Amino acid sequence: MKETGYIFPRKANFYQIKVSDINTELPDLKNIKESKAVAIAKWLMGRIDNDQSIKPNSLLPSKPDLAYLLGVSIGTIQNALRYMEDMGYVESKQCIGTLIRDRNNLGNSMRKLTSKREIAISSIKKYIIDKGFQKGQTLPSSRNISSYISSSANTTRLALEYLSTLGILEHKFKNSKENGWVVKSTDFTLDNLVDENISLVKKVEEELKNYITENLKVGDRIPAHDTLSKNFSVSIKTIHDALKSLIDEGILLARRGRYGTTVVKMPYDKNISIKKETSIFAPAPDTAFYYYEKTQNHIKKLIADNYEIGAKLPSIIELSKQLDLSPNTIRKAFHNLAKEGYLAFSRGRYGGTFVIDIPETDEQAFKWLAVNPKYAEIYDN
Repeated sequence: MKETGYIFPRKANFYQIKVSDINTELPDLKNIKESKAVAIAKWLMGRIDNDQSIKPNSLLPSKPDLAYLLGVSIGTIQNALRYMEDMGYVESKQCIGTLIRDRNNLGNSMRKLTSKREIAISSIKKYIIDKGFQKGQTLPSSRNISSYISSSANTTRLALEYLSTLGILEHKFKNSKENGWVVKSTDFTLDNLVDENISLVKKVEEELKNYITENLKVGDRIPAHDTLSKNFSVSIKTIHDALKSLIDEGILLARRGRYGTTVVKMPYDKNISIKKETSIFAPAPDTAFYYYEKTQNHIKKLIADNYEIGAKLPSIIELSKQLDLSPNTIRKAFHNLAKEGYLAFSRGRYGGTFVIDIPETDEQAFKWLAVNPKYAEIYDN
């Protein structure tokens, strides 16, 4: 797999700045000509530029701590950080925090989704060009623009404020209201507009297609999610979403257990050739339903053959060992049987899982779902 300039960060690897470390005068948020979010962002950016103790690759204080320090809402802090991110000062990472960027080494950054704000910025640029706005003309209100570009009003306002820092727009009122945005310059281009708006999931989806083409063949199993996550320097959730797209395209087939997710069609192969065994396997959601239904039916038979109403069942751990299943599978089966009126739960010293009705045992599993591909051939006869 080709090398990238991305890092896969862990929170423990970064120093987090505390609000007590910010030894400077707080911003005046009453007498300002811009929104509180922009004023706070400029104040924080000034601290990053001028405070020698604030180092790149450090984490800013948490949003609640900053909100408490400045006497504003967490939403205002969130908007301020988004503004700073647009200006290249910080970048956010889910479950980690807001990282101060090393602007002398921007090539080594974290991969993340293209933000809604970035999409709005590009959409507004395109809107100005498409509608033929000239220098000095006033744009419609931010709410009208947000409706036109299919973006939220708050995201649109943030995008408009960012464009004002680029000198493309200016606001003719003291406070940044939803209207009053004037075109200051049309000297900008829409180069690579489409590429900028491709989400990270789509990018990883294309990279996975190339990875499959270069390294795998039909019938091969895809590496585990955590392995792909490390190799592509993205979250497991991003890998999951990208793989789901490939499954929907018919390139991959997801199956439970040891079969895993396998290649059933090469990504750029236009010839559609469905292997026999792929038609035998049900979709993964159906498989999961079957798996729990099968366990439930087994427990129903166990109850009917060995227990009476009022009897206490073995614990989840005991049953999981007895049936060679995970405790979570037993737990879900128990909860489903409780919904059907066969079991009841009680807590405390004398608590447990009790039988309150004897189930019928003639139910059948709803679908056959698992077969080794090497046996598929016999079903062609």
